[in-house]
Amino acid sequence: MTETLDVTTCVIGAGPVGATLATTLAAAGLPTAVLDRAPLPPMELPDFDGRAYAIARTSQRLLDAAGIWARLPGAPQPIHRILVRDSRPGARPSRLGLDFDAAEVAEGQPFGWMVEARALRLALNAALPGQPKLHAFAPATARVTRRPAGVEVQVEGGPLIRARLVVGAEGRQSPLRAAAGIGVTQWDYGQIGMVGAFAHERPHQGAALEMFLPNGPFAQLPLAGPGHFGTAEMPHASAYVWSERTALARRFLALDDDRFGAELARRLGGHLGRIRPIGRRWSYPLSALWAQRFTDLRLALVGDAAHGIHPIAGQGLNLGFRDVAALAEVVIEAVSAGEDPGTPTVLGRYQARARPDAMLMLGATHALERLFSNNIAPVRLARRLGIAAVNHMPGLKRAFAERAMGVKPGQAGLLGGQGLMRLG
Repeated sequence: MTETLDVTTCVIGAGPVGATLATTLAAAGLPTAVLDRAPLPPMELPDFDGRAYAIARTSQRLLDAAGIWARLPGAPQPIHRILVRDSRPGARPSRLGLDFDAAEVAEGQPFGWMVEARALRLALNAALPGQPKLHAFAPATARVTRRPAGVEVQVEGGPLIRARLVVGAEGRQSPLRAAAGIGVTQWDYGQIGMVGAFAHERPHQGAALEMFLPNGPFAQLPLAGPGHFGTAEMPHASAYVWSERTALARRFLALDDDRFGAELARRLGGHLGRIRPIGRRWSYPLSALWAQRFTDLRLALVGDAAHGIHPIAGQGLNLGFRDVAALAEVVIEAVSAGEDPGTPTVLGRYQARARPDAMLMLGATHALERLFSNNIAPVRLARRLGIAAVNHMPGLKRAFAERAMGVKPGQAGLLGGQGLMRLG
């Protein structure tokens, strides 16, 4: 006889967004299930693999409320300064730059934190079994059936899960989105994003650098240390997110570490001294994705299943976390009020909260990529003058900084640091 498991929400996909949503709902006291095709432990590797996330202040509040932040295996690196420059590979950056200092525009609080991908996975894997209301199945495959009365998720070789709502958190190729007939609009940037890390000679002082180059942006992001990476000569480390035209990126990815490091140094400049690549190199084609809607019959999409943006502002994962906060709050509020969280009315509230924010971020990153990823002389001069002008406008500068942190005036709920409403 097949075992039956009754839950409020079943999340398909246990990546950072899906696992955070499942943990948040369970921490609030709602019976929740989460499934993933892959097992959870593979990210629990002993060695740094080169990947890290920039976690905005509001995302940190969400992770803290869900009990995930406290489970990080080490202290993350705060970002105290953000430097924005326009340049060309091998050339001195323009002196007309934009500098954000947390002491000036963020009330002394960090803009965000750099967290190793491995560390976040360790925290999520520790949090999942710590919630008595949470049932995790991984690796697992399942058949999902959505009906007006509810959802049935038949786990292969496991229980039949009955839920009020199913959430698609399976990434850009979301099978749930495809099965619902939700179309997507996509834009190919003709670029490849290269992600990794490097050890360096001089301390980064908690500063991040965003360098706008003709073929795409290059970001240096500070990692925790010193002494945790590299050698005695290069005890410090930073992550890089490097967007490059596809043909050139493929050539660079084929280089050995010494020559690849030389190309990194040409884009970075000499402010960190000598550098050396560490960990793996990761790469992926860059494109934008926009789902025509975020909901369907007893279905909600979150994260990359709903939208994908250019990494020019480092906001992809943070945008997914904002989906998590919006959906979690809507579901918790509905259950608290005695409503069915899978009804069109409740799901409409989620879409109304999440979709405009995602559209604004998609439009902003697309516009930035179009404006800065070119080498047209008049445009280059105009954007350098524009960057310099913003640097002398405290109000506008603060507005840009708050957007990067995800902060809004009068912000409430999980992103505002008000904690989690717990039921039962």
